[in-house]
Amino acid sequence: MNSNQSIDSSNMHKSIYDFPDQMSEAVSIGKKIKLINDYSFISNVVICGMGGSAIGGDLAKSLINDSLKVPIIISRDYSVPNWVNDKSLVICSSYSGNTEETLSSFYDAKSKGASIVGITTGGELSRLLGKTNHDSVSIPSGLQPRAAVAFSFIPLLYLLNILNMLDKKVLDEINSTIEKIKSYRKIYCEKTKNNPTCKLAKQIYRTIPILYGESSSTSSIALRWKGQFCENSKMLAYHNEIPEMNHNEIVGWQENPELLKYFSILWISDESLNPRNAMRYDSSIELIKKMVSHQEVIKLEGKTYTERFLHLLHFGDWLSYWCALMHQTDPTPVEKIDKLKDALSETS
Repeated sequence: MNSNQSIDSSNMHKSIYDFPDQMSEAVSIGKKIKLINDYSFISNVVICGMGGSAIGGDLAKSLINDSLKVPIIISRDYSVPNWVNDKSLVICSSYSGNTEETLSSFYDAKSKGASIVGITTGGELSRLLGKTNHDSVSIPSGLQPRAAVAFSFIPLLYLLNILNMLDKKVLDEINSTIEKIKSYRKIYCEKTKNNPTCKLAKQIYRTIPILYGESSSTSSIALRWKGQFCENSKMLAYHNEIPEMNHNEIVGWQENPELLKYFSILWISDESLNPRNAMRYDSSIELIKKMVSHQEVIKLEGKTYTERFLHLLHFGDWLSYWCALMHQTDPTPVEKIDKLKDALSETS
């Protein structure tokens, strides 16, 4: 099915194409989660992770913002917040199980007396969880962490549901969305004039994409797209959110006009936007329209917010893929990350 293997030698095409199938498998994993420890006293949750594992926390939080029963934050660091205590649940998510920041956070959380649960394929994190009798959710190995995103956020949602921290409705909506994503991938996976991800890639692949989302609905999608442009397409990309960017960043779209012409802006939208933020989108687009090479509002179909959200997620993965192909670059390798890890291992 992948006619681009001369460039895409590791078949990122298949990893993206398999997203709805991974969703199905992740749902099965979530339904089988069994916990040995008591968490009835938990009053706050910290999700620790980096890169493709951390984005799972961002996506999960976006999907359940309106039904959360306890505060949840995402931590991308070597330590957990100082306020973490014996009433905290720290979820350590590391696809490889060897992410040094997440392992460091594990030890910090343990020293503060927090309850800990892990989500991983194995590695050192799995060993530590087993050794200390902490609960663990095992997910399939063999993928790039960013291509395993379904395994990062869906079992996490099931875990939070077991702990009675969210409205189960989102899990039902995820299940009902799987077949819809399969229908979308049939369009997005082929390099044709009817593929909107391919068409948009042609318009922006020689630009620096700026991705704007709404804080409560699509900002985590903007963050995901930014990461996918950087890792898959090997393109610099940046993100921010409405309404915050209206209080500072919008003023920056003024000077250095000779540089701004190399930027494109994608406004990631949804019908659930706060009406005032919808007005901010429209006004911001009008104010900036003469400064950039391309602007476009991305608003996709779907019966529920969950369906539209996951549609946007899948759309962005394909968009970054086609940008990579247009640059004649293999979307899978992340050589600079590998070299950075090697350099750090020499000094540890």
